[in-house]
Amino acid sequence: MVLPIYVYGAEVLRGKAAEVDITADGAADDLKKLINNMWETMEKADGVGLAAPQVGKSIRVLIVDGSLLADDTPELKGFKRAMINPVLLEESEETCELSEGCLSIPDIHASVERPSKIRVSYYDQDLQKREESLEGFACRMVQHEMDHLDGILFTDRTPPIRKKMLQSKLNNIKTGKVKTHYRTAK
Repeated sequence: MVLPIYVYGAEVLRGKAAEVDITADGAADDLKKLINNMWETMEKADGVGLAAPQVGKSIRVLIVDGSLLADDTPELKGFKRAMINPVLLEESEETCELSEGCLSIPDIHASVERPSKIRVSYYDQDLQKREESLEGFACRMVQHEMDHLDGILFTDRTPPIRKKMLQSKLNNIKTGKVKTHYRTAK
């Protein structure tokens, strides 16, 4: 089922998401259903990543799919992950800056500086514990989505002058003056 994507101004995007109790009765089935809905929603919106708060669920779940970008970025071939309760274990001092966008902040892109490499642990969709080292665009995708779990948007990571320049566009999103080809919510 395609879910609406919450956009800039929605309270759910600013809270710290709760850890998922993967041992609770029915948790596995509920998570599979949510994650499948998130895959369908992200695909319909032409995205490469989506966090549960973006679909109105304040829990620590995210999905990323870099495989669609593999033609231009070969290292992303087969990079498709669902991450439950991801934890950043390590990040490099070395950083890189790239332009980012977000389904919750339509039609806005800005350069964001992030660590070049990270190590993360998480539970996959089958509730198996995983640990992975990431670099390049895969690393950036996961960091962007993990930020959503802590109520941080990519525009929060831009320099103050850039934020000021984006403010009128952000206000337009907040007040519903933006068009998308996917369903949104506030």
